[in-house]
Amino acid sequence: MNTKLTLTINDAVIKRAKSYAQKQGRSLSALIENYLMAITQKEEIVAKDDNLSPLIKSLMLRPKVDLPNDYDYKKELEKIKDEKYQKYLKNNEG
Repeated sequence: MNTKLTLTINDAVIKRAKSYAQKQGRSLSALIENYLMAITQKEEIVAKDDNLSPLIKSLMLRPKVDLPNDYDYKKELEKIKDEKYQKYLKNNEG
């Protein structure tokens, strides 16, 4: 049985989501329904597994982040290290 659901979402997000759904050949309702099913099933699976530590369970429940294809985590780590080092130098200049 299907039930109507009213959501309040930012207009820009709705436009992007509709465009994405159209490119996937699916309705926005179907995408949202599948997403909700996926996250709730994942919670049930993780909750039932008593062999997992709380840390591992929390990591498994985190949402996945879609990164660009050209994302280079090594470059990002280098940027973070450089910023941290520059901050250290600035704070320790005599």
